[in-house]
Amino acid sequence: MARSTARKRALNTLYEADEKSQDILALLDERIAHPGAQTPLPDYAIEIVKGVAEHRRQIDMTLDEHSTGWKVRRMGVVDRNILRIAAWEILFNDDVPDKVAIDEALALAKTLCDDDSPAFIHGLLSAVCTAKNAAPAPESAAEEADEESSDSDAAASDPTDEGDVSDSSGASDEPAAPSAEIQPTVD
Repeated sequence: MARSTARKRALNTLYEADEKSQDILALLDERIAHPGAQTPLPDYAIEIVKGVAEHRRQIDMTLDEHSTGWKVRRMGVVDRNILRIAAWEILFNDDVPDKVAIDEALALAKTLCDDDSPAFIHGLLSAVCTAKNAAPAPESAAEEADEESSDSDAAASDPTDEGDVSDSSGASDEPAAPSAEIQPTVD
């Protein structure tokens, strides 16, 4: 069975679990044991559903991080689960090229979602790919985290270090203007 069909079947399972607020893996086990009128779930559909269930928290956090204006919990159920499938393929399945994951998500969105969804899904998944490809190698990321931690520890222990000063609204990361008043000159 083609992977496109497997993605659609995985989407059906994820959608049903989401709509019923049911545990994904419990529903998957039920669908595997009793496929009903449908053919048994393809192996790749099972792999997708298990992968999304296992990594859903990280997938949702990644989608939230790169989404502008919409958090995962506010997205339409179909949109959200199409995004979860594609994000799992992009982030956790090296067998699927990122472009293929995006194209397959768009194909599902064009047939199952409203007219605005494909553009939103494309933009969000592109941002996820860009961030994934720009991320430093795991070893250097750990080194950077250690350096940042030691820098913040040093700043926290020095009471004279003011760091970045911003206005009281927190709207700016720019240093505040000097506190000395400037007197206008009269000619």
